[in-house]
Amino acid sequence: MKTLETYRSIAHQPVGANEKTKFEKIHSEVFDSSSEASNSVAMEIANLIQEKEEKGEMCVLGLATGSSPTSVYNELVRMHKEEGLSFKNVVTFNLDEYFPMEPDSLQSYVRFMNEYLFDHVDIKKENIHIPDGTLPYELVESFCQEYEKKIKALGGIDLQVLGIGRTGHIGFNEPGSHINSKTRMISLDHITRLDAASDFFGEENVPRRAITMGVGTIMQAKRLILMAWGEGKAQIIHRTVEGEVSDSVPATYLQKHTNATIVLDEAAAAELTRVKTPWLVQTCKWENYLAKKAVIWLSMKLEKPILKLTDRDYNDHGMSDLVAEHGPAYNINIQIFNELQHTITGWPGGKPHADDTYRPERATPEKKRVVIFSPHPDDDVISMGGTFIRLVDQGHDVNVAYQTSGNIAVFDEDVVRFADFFQDFNSVYNNSEKGESIYKKIVDSIKNKKPGDVDSPLVQSIKGLIRRGEAKAGCRYVGLPDDKAHFLDMPFYETGLVKKKPLGEEDIQIIMDLLREVKPHQIYAAGDLSDPHGTHRVCLNAIFQAIDRLKEEEWMKDCWVWLYRGAWQEWDVNDIEMAVPVSPEELIRKRKAVFKHQSQKDTALFPGADPREFWMRAEDRNHATAKIYDMLGLPEYEAIEGFKRYKF
Repeated sequence: MKTLETYRSIAHQPVGANEKTKFEKIHSEVFDSSSEASNSVAMEIANLIQEKEEKGEMCVLGLATGSSPTSVYNELVRMHKEEGLSFKNVVTFNLDEYFPMEPDSLQSYVRFMNEYLFDHVDIKKENIHIPDGTLPYELVESFCQEYEKKIKALGGIDLQVLGIGRTGHIGFNEPGSHINSKTRMISLDHITRLDAASDFFGEENVPRRAITMGVGTIMQAKRLILMAWGEGKAQIIHRTVEGEVSDSVPATYLQKHTNATIVLDEAAAAELTRVKTPWLVQTCKWENYLAKKAVIWLSMKLEKPILKLTDRDYNDHGMSDLVAEHGPAYNINIQIFNELQHTITGWPGGKPHADDTYRPERATPEKKRVVIFSPHPDDDVISMGGTFIRLVDQGHDVNVAYQTSGNIAVFDEDVVRFADFFQDFNSVYNNSEKGESIYKKIVDSIKNKKPGDVDSPLVQSIKGLIRRGEAKAGCRYVGLPDDKAHFLDMPFYETGLVKKKPLGEEDIQIIMDLLREVKPHQIYAAGDLSDPHGTHRVCLNAIFQAIDRLKEEEWMKDCWVWLYRGAWQEWDVNDIEMAVPVSPEELIRKRKAVFKHQSQKDTALFPGADPREFWMRAEDRNHATAKIYDMLGLPEYEAIEGFKRYKF
């Protein structure tokens, strides 16, 4: 078996061990990717199991559910199957479970743990402990007391794995939980229930209570590892690591533990001082990207246009070495201002017959073949609708590829409405028997479905057709012919569940086939990795893998890839390499194109943390980007859509 040194060590180190972490109140390790971080955590767990086995002792693990630990469990299963890691001396205690909850329900943490870990290793069933969501309410308190006694009888938890919720909860210890709290029943915070809504096919189906291990129980573990991945966790991680200890963010209690580590990927660490503003904590090597990031930060902090920044401004904000190396301030200001100015273009496909030396896109060929990848059937118009409109208006050969059907994100009543139309349509054309039969089958299927159940194949297909029809309507409104809309229906998505299959070879081949068919000069893809359901991330991974396999083909050498955002967040201005202004008229056209997606209008089935409709989110972000450009001293626009180039 590999040793821990195979991966970067995450062993506890004293906080403040170096200058760059001086604002951090708990030891944190940042890895390039969540997979690298997960492997490191899995290796520490495996080493602990082996050490305990060699001593003839039981290894007591505290385990978590959710998206954060899944790769850790996958790696532990691999070690068991390929390297002989045994779990015979392991006892586990899970953090929590919804209440009430049947163990075989799709959302049950019993089912989760079996599917991801227990069914694939040699752990003894009697050594598995998970809070019981089937208990009568009056027996919960005594069960919780017994849970505590079992942990104590084994000498406590040796290593506790944790994730973190958007409220800062650990386990289901919501804001207000006391540091000495024990295993108990708890009422779930509204935000926690909202975040879980997608797993339960609607917030109304999410249980209002849960049984959770207490903060005090967690804090008694000998070793704590909290994991967080992705941009969506960056703000709460910043508060957890650098903020004050407070019951309003229970994860901050970990600052008081003597052997705790926060394990992050780069995205989750984005708001830490050493990542966001490293010049405040250490001497920096002032490469162009960092200088640009720092100057934009300084301009926005002081609310001064870039061209008005002074040497004193730089010196007072930890950037004196930048002025010493590349100053005076006037020279730095001019350079960064020009770089930002050169990102702005009203010609996303390149301006014909123009000098493109300082333009983000090439002037030739004058008419480009374009593929816009849209993870769901509305991301194209939501996130880059203004640019989409310009590409079509400017005569480029535009294709849109809808990667998934989006069929789980349609309300049941929309299906009934379409089935009712089908029944009436058949009745007009004297085929009422067939229409009535299908209508009854659909209505019965929906009526008999329990909260959280998977839709029948017939209902799934109708929901997919609803999304497909809306996407076609959006394309037609923009001016795109029907044959330029491609519906890929990537297999990884088609489970009927929020939980998807792993990305497979067939998914990648579908992308490759389309790219070979079109041979595009431009590819647009969603780089919006904060999508809480992960579909955007998987879709982007499929595109990257397809591009990597195709990169040696001759046509790929003249293909540029642009990443857009907008549905869940926007690019930071320092990351934008092409900024496409959107006029007031174009913004109205973009909005109307989004409105063609009627099933997502007013209230989306899975809105995520943001209560605004998607068109509102996108417009507000486009307005905000334009406002930042204006504040930095650049031309004032109504709205801007930002893109970052992916260089393969």
